[in-house]
Amino acid sequence: MTSPLFPGRQAVPGFAAAGTTRRSLLKTAGKATAVLAAAALSLTACSTGPASTASEASAASSASAQFPVTIKNVFGETTIKEQPKRVVTISWVNDDIALALGVVPVGVPKNEWGNNSKGSTPWKDAALEKLGASFGSDKAPVQFSEADGINFTEIAKLNPDVILAAYSGLEAADYKKLNEIAPVVAQPELAYGTPWQEATTLIGKALGKTAEAEKLVTDTEATIKAEAAKYPQITGKSFIYGNLEPAKGDGVNVYLAADNRPRFLTEIGMKPAAIVEEKSKGSKEFFTAWSAEKANELDSDVFVTWVPDAKTKDQIVKDPLLSQIPAVKKGALVADSDNSLTLAISASSPLSLPWALDKFLPQLAAGADAAAK
Repeated sequence: MTSPLFPGRQAVPGFAAAGTTRRSLLKTAGKATAVLAAAALSLTACSTGPASTASEASAASSASAQFPVTIKNVFGETTIKEQPKRVVTISWVNDDIALALGVVPVGVPKNEWGNNSKGSTPWKDAALEKLGASFGSDKAPVQFSEADGINFTEIAKLNPDVILAAYSGLEAADYKKLNEIAPVVAQPELAYGTPWQEATTLIGKALGKTAEAEKLVTDTEATIKAEAAKYPQITGKSFIYGNLEPAKGDGVNVYLAADNRPRFLTEIGMKPAAIVEEKSKGSKEFFTAWSAEKANELDSDVFVTWVPDAKTKDQIVKDPLLSQIPAVKKGALVADSDNSLTLAISASSPLSLPWALDKFLPQLAAGADAAAK
């Protein structure tokens, strides 16, 4: 499986070596434990059950009328001939979106980073419970492991009508192989770079729920805006969202505009630091490496990072080089060790972001307050 800090095959929280891609990064080093799960196959779960009321029948008829649909992606385009009944998802985010649209997939990947005891997340569990398909119940999706990459064998066994991968890092060979199983909704452009809003509209189109997807985006954005408004000190503060690991001595990775983390901070009214804007111009990369010896040049009001534990935050503050980051010197370092929270922001979805707001926004506000002193 992968880490949300550097999405790719068997990536872990940490640094990307020079010249690497999102799919060829550091291998698992203990932070993200690979859980090899042989889930019992249950083909009873369906993405769309039989309509039980006149209104449901009308909605189903309206959805069916939207097909066939053709969806463009980085590899070409995919045509879905009729409304899918058996939905499988890969990577992160895609299952969240399906569930937010009221669709229970027949199969989903087990979360192997930022997970709970169910190999899931709090927001996914809540959505499944609402839909009467909690893990462990008869209607629950089958979970399959992605610890070693895409699980083609288990996906094929599930006999899907569509495979959702709007937020993913599919490569051409993966896409071709998956398309032999079922039509694939792949990423439209950058690997792991699809904004949650775009992923939602693409998946909505694939499931015959275009109007519902548009409303979901609007409602989620309104929730984010309303919650962020409770912390006015955040507005206008400059930020760098990066990765700091003092024990490794490898410097700093700074996330750029193509990544969902800076996008989220921008959406809540913060502004990218000058270095982020400069390095993002004309770039499709999701991060840039920065020497720790020039840490003092990483100027922003707030610096946001992930840490494996509280001890690491203390190490950053005491590190002779990283402590020279202006935001760190002012006490405006936002560093949380909750893997689920990191996942919620890094692999953001209409389910994960509302869950994360009451945990993340107060931390940003505290950083903004420190920056204002």
